[in-house]
Amino acid sequence: MSLDPVPLDGSATPTELAVRAGPTVTPDGIGGPAALRVFDEVLSRACISADHPRNLAFIPAAPTRASILFDLVVGASSIYGGSWLEGAGAVHAENEALRWLSDLVGFPAEAGGAFVQGGTIGNLSALVAARHTARARRAARGLPAPARWSFLCGSEAHSSLRQAAEVMDVDPVFVAADGDGRLTGQAVAAALGALGTRGPGPPGSRGAATGTGGDSGVFAVVATAGSTQFGVVDDIRGIVDAARPHDLWVHVDGAYGLAGAAAPSTRHLFDGVGDADSFIVDPHKWLFAPFDACALVYRDPAEARAAHAQQAGYLEVLDRDSPWNPSDYQIGLSRRVRGLPFWFSLATYGTRAYSRAVEGCLATARAAADRIRELPYVELVREPELSVVVLRRLGWSAEDYHRWTTWLLGSGLGFVTPTVHNEETVTRFAIVNPRTTPDDIDRILATMSDGR
Repeated sequence: MSLDPVPLDGSATPTELAVRAGPTVTPDGIGGPAALRVFDEVLSRACISADHPRNLAFIPAAPTRASILFDLVVGASSIYGGSWLEGAGAVHAENEALRWLSDLVGFPAEAGGAFVQGGTIGNLSALVAARHTARARRAARGLPAPARWSFLCGSEAHSSLRQAAEVMDVDPVFVAADGDGRLTGQAVAAALGALGTRGPGPPGSRGAATGTGGDSGVFAVVATAGSTQFGVVDDIRGIVDAARPHDLWVHVDGAYGLAGAAAPSTRHLFDGVGDADSFIVDPHKWLFAPFDACALVYRDPAEARAAHAQQAGYLEVLDRDSPWNPSDYQIGLSRRVRGLPFWFSLATYGTRAYSRAVEGCLATARAAADRIRELPYVELVREPELSVVVLRRLGWSAEDYHRWTTWLLGSGLGFVTPTVHNEETVTRFAIVNPRTTPDDIDRILATMSDGR
């Protein structure tokens, strides 16, 4: 079997896997060789390869060989990554990788953070730090706490922000995006002006402000640096400028798209990130690292530490002569050094190779858009800004898209899934693999011509 590219493989039902695999967890064990055989011949074949060059669904992954190799080293090394005392060398390496990301967006020398599991935990950790900071600032000024806390984000923001609001028991305020799906500074300024008088919800609602003077309780604004649906970058500069007069924390969710700052051709899109208070970017998305790794970085790490550092008698030793404990800057105490594979890849190939790889994905996305414009049976839903290309197949229903997706995966050719935009089912190519070529795009588009 050829492993270049890796087999795409597929999925399976619970019943199919139960029959094929048989009992695996037993009182006396089935032995290592047997367990490995079951994984190789049955279980692994029911997992879709995220790094296949024609896996363009959701936001896939394309880890480098160096990062995959070092993920094995991390797993075999038994390094605890929550404290400097226990993992100083590994934490130093992770911080080197965070420094490169910080330099890309213009964060100051004292900026820092930690690698967490993914964008959901990264966004949640940043918002927890933002609310804690808002509480401290209010207390220092002798101001009462609001009846409800809230944060602003765009209508195209990632679903993890709604989840974060649920966990924190705060109110998300969704501000309408412009015609291009972008949250603008003007819209944020208008929303903040309105919230200053009526709160984050209609009068009498759970989200309505009841504090003194119609206090809305807004503690942060979240900008998106590359939406999952379309790859659209918000007006980050305008958002920062609109939030500053209100002394609000600005967080940038760049889980997918902020990797575009590594490419000279798109770096200008991220103007303003350097003046935000925090940002995230997932190396396991478009920076060629294995799952799972989200870089969470704060402009002023002391504010995050005040929110997240856990206190206990047995932990006091960690704060003595420990310059940096990653667990102090995120939700969670125990952690693996999940940033090390990314660091090893950066150290192995160099940052210029990363810039070239991101530029290559952007070039393939532009080539895909050009090809779609040439074909009579498909059309672009929107011009791509980064490396996500959304298209419609003319004349297809939602069922046609789903039937085609099933056939495409079953054929082993590719994995492309439908999405819904403005109540219309369309499809999208998420190009984050430098090994994806315009020819791969052509092969997939060709299968749409006969209405499978």
